[in-house]
Amino acid sequence: MGNKVKSIGLIGLGMVAGVAASFQFSAIAQKAGAPLPLEELRQLSDVFGLIKTDYVESVDDRKLVRDAISGMVASLDPHSVYLDKKAFREMRESVQGKFVGIGIEVSMEDGYVKVVSPIEDSPAYKAGIKSGDLITRLDGVPLKGMSLDDSIKKMRGEPKTKVVLTLSRKGEDKPIVVPVMREEIRVQSVKAKVIEPGYVWLRIAQFQEPTVDEMAKKLSSLYAQNPVIKGIVLDLRNDPGGVVPGAIGVSAAFLPKDSVIVSTNGQLADSKHTFYARPDDYAGRATGDPLAKLPAALKTVPLVVLVNAGSASASEIVAGALQDYKRAIVMGSQTFGKGSVQTLRQLSEDTAIKLTTARYYTPKGRAIQAKGIVPDVAVDETAEGDGLNSLRLREADLVKHLSNGDEDEKARPVRNDELEEEQRLLARAKRQKPVEFGSKSDFQLAQALNHFKGLPVKMAKADTPEEQGAQDILVKPDTKSDVNVKPEDKKAPVSKVK
Repeated sequence: MGNKVKSIGLIGLGMVAGVAASFQFSAIAQKAGAPLPLEELRQLSDVFGLIKTDYVESVDDRKLVRDAISGMVASLDPHSVYLDKKAFREMRESVQGKFVGIGIEVSMEDGYVKVVSPIEDSPAYKAGIKSGDLITRLDGVPLKGMSLDDSIKKMRGEPKTKVVLTLSRKGEDKPIVVPVMREEIRVQSVKAKVIEPGYVWLRIAQFQEPTVDEMAKKLSSLYAQNPVIKGIVLDLRNDPGGVVPGAIGVSAAFLPKDSVIVSTNGQLADSKHTFYARPDDYAGRATGDPLAKLPAALKTVPLVVLVNAGSASASEIVAGALQDYKRAIVMGSQTFGKGSVQTLRQLSEDTAIKLTTARYYTPKGRAIQAKGIVPDVAVDETAEGDGLNSLRLREADLVKHLSNGDEDEKARPVRNDELEEEQRLLARAKRQKPVEFGSKSDFQLAQALNHFKGLPVKMAKADTPEEQGAQDILVKPDTKSDVNVKPEDKKAPVSKVK
């Protein structure tokens, strides 16, 4: 089909995945001078033949080859993967901000799927499913013990197909059985509202293709209604990432034009690249600049970025860039640490492999891989502690994770009381209600507002016994952000400018 390549930048698709994608049908030539391991290839052929002749039952040839590819790619690192027809379709849908399902945001509670919120005007919303409902069965199959990902997969499917939900609702004695017709759902990646006079909450749930346009429209509307905005809270908590242009555009909205946002460095020449706060890097020539009409005040308005262990990849790019330029105070807990870039190579019309090809770096050249972004001000999820957030796995906990690259990783010390402490934290977290981001009960958001107002910020509890106890400190808002510092005045990025 020729050698034309259409590139779409993605980082952090799904829970912790990330991708800088290149779609192409042409064969990928082996690097010049690297001989093929003929003996091992013969063994592969021999094993294929043995399975065909000696295995207890017949095995489909194509399945064997697909499984061999899948195993080969998956052995590299947690984010390299073979995408079959279904997985490839779901990835493309996620990038576009849409999927086929019933339209609910869910979490796991006591082994059941809990409805956090139905998406407005979705099939679930129209069927009367409410926040707080527990989904106990899907099509009569119990969900107890099933993973959240598997439950979500069962709720998705083809358009105009039906799924029957059995619900347990507070105040109802009997289970509620609700049939719901699946439809195409468009996910709202950006939420924004005035939470107090003069203060705005801007939430990016995932970086998608429409994210920059959506953010620009919402901010323009808020500024039109509220000419004087004294502070913006950019909420990236539990944001798993998404498209790179989205991360660059969100960063560019608050930074001077031509600022370095992120750079990548890998083995291939194409993986060595630096991205700037320029329309070409976040909008493309065809769509124009969605940020062009935003008010100039956005470049200097006081800014707090909220992050947690669920903030990964593209959200770490934004937090890292704004932190490097001292444009914002980063608040919350240490991020996930997904600092690798994957390239999506399309193998056929409907299959591909996602292959790790580079690490990415902040404007000052910091590698995020397996380290994450450490907040300027550590604040727990609630006044009682960090809840389940403190028990989450991070990139460094994943088997076969890619190293940081800049320094040798040190093994995390294991304390004798660690298991006991984990059980204590888990018990406490179960007693806490799930945090509704942007609500009046959002503790971290309240601390961000305190920061803007020059009031004491309740910091996270220290790790060492002698420093235990919440600390109330006064953090003065830093209105002197060095946003006028040119990228070349900063420490040079690890990867070369292309």
